[in-house]
Amino acid sequence: MSAVVIADRPAPGVLRLRINRPEKRNAVDFAVRDAMIEVLEAASGNTDTRALLIGGVGGHLSAGGDVPSMGGLDAAAARARLDHIHRLCRLVVTAPWPIVTAAEGAAAGAVVGLALLGDWVVAGPGTRFLLPFFRLGLIPDWGLMHTLPQRIGLAAARRLVLGGGELRGEEAARIGLADTLVPDDEVADAALARAVELARLPRGAVAAAKMRWREPAPTLDEALRREADDQVALLTGDDFRAGHAAFKAKRAPVFD
Repeated sequence: MSAVVIADRPAPGVLRLRINRPEKRNAVDFAVRDAMIEVLEAASGNTDTRALLIGGVGGHLSAGGDVPSMGGLDAAAARARLDHIHRLCRLVVTAPWPIVTAAEGAAAGAVVGLALLGDWVVAGPGTRFLLPFFRLGLIPDWGLMHTLPQRIGLAAARRLVLGGGELRGEEAARIGLADTLVPDDEVADAALARAVELARLPRGAVAAAKMRWREPAPTLDEALRREADDQVALLTGDDFRAGHAAFKAKRAPVFD
């Protein structure tokens, strides 16, 4: 039996997770979530990982949540399902590395949420972003009610969700749901190239920036206090020494 998630390292510093259920158009079920959780928990203390790349096999990211597995749940089972989803969500959103998603083909429901918990989304003109929750009598989950307005603004998020939740890659790029638009057959390679570039960034500065984006300060005064804490730690650290030496030598920095 093949793994439902293929984990590999296609480039130095890049951990890649690809959903591998082509017969279900990579629909996300318990086994997929559990496999991702296992890999991410194992990688959390691994210094070899500097960027995470999420994708799917067969030309599709994912058709979203595995709808047949949602039927017949009682309240306890439904709560357990959401707890499992949220365990994965928290691992993704608190990961200290840049996270890139290769949104090929179908990108629906759960994986739109997963992508927006990350940092960079690569799509093609033929990518179909779908939020079919209302058609199922459900509300968007995987953090989407929080992350989607942050990405595209509350008014645009409301229009997208209430209006049927479907848009193509070009429109997704126009409104900011996707960050890079490339030809459909170049999405996977472009996403990997972006992950490689982001893996070269200084770990400490990236981790600090991601924390500040995740937990924005309520006031400017608090933002300045947190900024000072971050910058003092970074100014006295190895990455700044490497960056400063590269600046003086007029060469590109190489961070450990």
